[in-house]
Amino acid sequence: MIAAERRVLILEKIQKERTVVVSELAESYQVSEETIRRDLERLEEDGHITRGYGGAVLNETSRLDLPYNVRRGVNTEGKQRIASLALGLVPEGAHIFLDASTTSVYIARELKQRERLSVITNSLENLLELGQVTGWDVICTSGQLRPSTMSLYGRGTIQTVMNYHADTVFLSCKGMDRTRGITDGGDEIAEVKQAMIESSGQVVLCADHTKLDRIAFSQICGFDRIDCFITDEQPSVEWREYLEERQIRLICP
Repeated sequence: MIAAERRVLILEKIQKERTVVVSELAESYQVSEETIRRDLERLEEDGHITRGYGGAVLNETSRLDLPYNVRRGVNTEGKQRIASLALGLVPEGAHIFLDASTTSVYIARELKQRERLSVITNSLENLLELGQVTGWDVICTSGQLRPSTMSLYGRGTIQTVMNYHADTVFLSCKGMDRTRGITDGGDEIAEVKQAMIESSGQVVLCADHTKLDRIAFSQICGFDRIDCFITDEQPSVEWREYLEERQIRLICP
């Protein structure tokens, strides 16, 4: 196994488990602990992790995006549950925005059960998923390509979004905090999602349970802009009360 491939696997593991131990990684990949330390040093230099004694933890506040293939493989069952629940909010003939997130790809797949939808997205993965659907209007934004997220962003993207009005936007995030609101990895990502919120009648936040009580670099919005929250597990009592006080509909299994 080459070093680059091993580092991707380490990233997948740390994204799922939030922390890794050098000795355990060395045993798993059949390499020396010194080799693992070099891998972790490189991942820290890239901004993905923070090293500590004997291991490392995920850098939750990093502006960098994990490779798309890493994020796509995280909590796939949870994302599928979210997508199945999101389908219930979409009637035939609806106009919707889908953001560029791995969760939205699962939603796009579920939406193919509906007829005559209009979908506006800045996600190349969503476009590939919906490319063979007939009877829909699938609209791609303009913008600059961001390879790490397989998405388009920038002034052109925002202008395209603002040209439309959707019934609903489905969006995800990197973090949700009751004080700091809903956050993501960088300003250019947050700005596109803000434009989608401004251009939608209903705002549906779709995020798995790992995003709760986490803060990323850039704020998307406060909870006052959210109408509905779909997640894959029952949140804590504190979160349920918080959402209820703000009249945010909670949908979960």
